[in-house]
Amino acid sequence: MSFSADIVTLFPELFPGPLGASVLGRGLEAGLWRLRTTQLRDFAPDRHRTVDDTPSGGGAGMVLKPDVLARAIDAVSPRNDPRPRLLMSPRGRRLTQARAHELAEGPGAVIVCGRFEGVDQRVIEARGLEEISIGDYVLAGGEVAAMVLLEAVVRLIPGVLGAPESRREESFEAGLLEYPHYTRPQSFEGRAIPDVLISGDHGRIARWRHEQSLALTRERRPDLLPDDPSP
Repeated sequence: MSFSADIVTLFPELFPGPLGASVLGRGLEAGLWRLRTTQLRDFAPDRHRTVDDTPSGGGAGMVLKPDVLARAIDAVSPRNDPRPRLLMSPRGRRLTQARAHELAEGPGAVIVCGRFEGVDQRVIEARGLEEISIGDYVLAGGEVAAMVLLEAVVRLIPGVLGAPESRREESFEAGLLEYPHYTRPQSFEGRAIPDVLISGDHGRIARWRHEQSLALTRERRPDLLPDDPSP
């Protein structure tokens, strides 16, 4: 069965957006993965299609109602659905390449896109929503975050990206940031391609790339390095 994503959102018209372009879009058209959106307002019981209310205890903003959201989730994800239920949230665990691999190897995901001040905690607990963050900042809603998550995941599905070896040396795949890349022309505004890359010595090239990855990681993301970063 192909990877199947269900998005619960107030703005289904935003999808597929960038997910429908390039290799991801071709994979979608080829049936390598599937995407379906559900309008949250369709599950509001009143004629005004109300999905939110004021926060209990006071405060600014509005909170998505648990009953409305629960009905939407239940409609797209029955009890026997093996897919994880995800809530895009700035307070969630940070999305990592390892989590993207785990999701790509599974049957898909149900993704809830929050809006306003947040989501009633009771529906998070009652429906077992896993909160995921794409970074330490706040967006207007979860739709863009859901696209980021899906792009990170879908590109890992066999057949979507093409040759699987193209991913092996990417940032985070081996615990390091990716090394610098170069291509022709040989000289660009006085800057030359490093000699080692045109030497034809594949052993030297591999060592140079590892050294560059290690140096970049030490400089920019030392938190990724183990206690002993020696190769």
